[in-house]
Amino acid sequence: MITSLNWVLLLVTVSIMVGLALYSNKIMKTGNGEGGFLLAANCLGPFIGAATIVATGFSGWGFMGSPGVAYKYGAIELLGNFFFAPAMVFAVLFCARFLHQKAEQMGSFTIPEYIARSHEGPEIVKRFTQAFAAIITIILLLVFLVGQIKALGLLAGQWLGIDQDTAALLMVGIIILYTSIGGLAAVAFTDAFMVIGMCVSALIIVVTIFSDMSPSELISGLNAIDPELLAPTDSGPYGSSVWHVLMVLPYAFIYSATLPYMSVRFMALAKTTKLHHVAAYMTPIACLLSLVPLAGLYTRLKVPNLTTPDEAMPTFLANFLSPSMSAVVTLFILFAMKSTANSVLHAIAGSVSHDLRQAIWPNCRLSEKSLLILNRSAVWLLGGTGFVLMLLAPPFMLSMLAILGSGTLMAALVAPTLLAHFVPANIYAALFSMIIGFSSGCLLFLQFNLGWVEAPIYSSLFACGTYWLVAKCFNHQPSTVSFPSH
Repeated sequence: MITSLNWVLLLVTVSIMVGLALYSNKIMKTGNGEGGFLLAANCLGPFIGAATIVATGFSGWGFMGSPGVAYKYGAIELLGNFFFAPAMVFAVLFCARFLHQKAEQMGSFTIPEYIARSHEGPEIVKRFTQAFAAIITIILLLVFLVGQIKALGLLAGQWLGIDQDTAALLMVGIIILYTSIGGLAAVAFTDAFMVIGMCVSALIIVVTIFSDMSPSELISGLNAIDPELLAPTDSGPYGSSVWHVLMVLPYAFIYSATLPYMSVRFMALAKTTKLHHVAAYMTPIACLLSLVPLAGLYTRLKVPNLTTPDEAMPTFLANFLSPSMSAVVTLFILFAMKSTANSVLHAIAGSVSHDLRQAIWPNCRLSEKSLLILNRSAVWLLGGTGFVLMLLAPPFMLSMLAILGSGTLMAALVAPTLLAHFVPANIYAALFSMIIGFSSGCLLFLQFNLGWVEAPIYSSLFACGTYWLVAKCFNHQPSTVSFPSH
């Protein structure tokens, strides 16, 4: 009976998403060529912009991984998760307008193209830099996408009563369908629909917990189990001291302002959209979603002997919610996962269909219809590639794929996107900083036992130092040239 309900819920929500995608397709066609598909025809208003940014930032990790971390390490995860809310708001307030205006001035549709066009230098080097940025975006975000698809399959398989590989194929097929129909506009509109469900899910979790016990009872119960859960001597997975958790704030800020699947939303905002309106919508949504790790703390108190911490949220759903309520919340958790997976898929598809095409065939001129076919084909190709890689990926890779993919890419792109606002430099500084950020990020993550956000932060500092040093060596003067539009 419950499985039948789950299938009905899935079919209803998929119908809504496809309807939104078809509506987005009409909006997309009003854009300037590829700008319709890649930048949603610059139609994102304050609520849609806020909703898609928060939905993408608070991915399935916030609903599945974060409660598991809270179960194992305690309240330190509640603090770490909460830092994403102000970080995303700060990124919008301090970075969105500059990035939007400069990208519009240069006619840039993607972050790799933005980097290449915003730095002076020989055309061949700019093309190589755009290609390099596109390639590392594709590689690292494919790594991230594999983890998202795997998580979707695991949860959806249990929810629908089918095997996890079939469930993963079904989920990625749904994402490919609506993303290819409407591009970023479809991603943004479906994100807005999904974030409403995510907020309802968070409210259900919080109300369920505090209807059973008061905050003081939760605190005293956790303290009785282990005082370290409330007063830790370190930051758990974030580092060896209690202060390392503070690194989540700059990490989340750079994450929000730099990663292509996040910052492209800044470029897609409408000219009339006021950033303080976006921030006003984002703040309550993000703060509410930051409370989800409470499920892990509550489960630690009620079921203290789980075999693995990652079972915290599934245990909460199975034991503390009614079957029908659990089905609805699980659907909303799938929403959280899909809201990130569709954004990642759109970003890497843009790197293939737009950036690599420009870098390899700069004089190639295609009709708008041909470009749209190319963009949509890239979505289908890369979505299928992500599914195949998920089938081949060894199990030990999956738990850290998100941090390896997004953290390393963040370090590679931070200097030519953020530091470039303050330090004028040429294309060589951009290229070398990306190489150092990428290589140091991989090295620190794979070879050193560092906290989850330490490796991306340290490699970001190395990349920014490289950018500044190369800029000084070339003694670059600010550019006064104009940039052609598409």
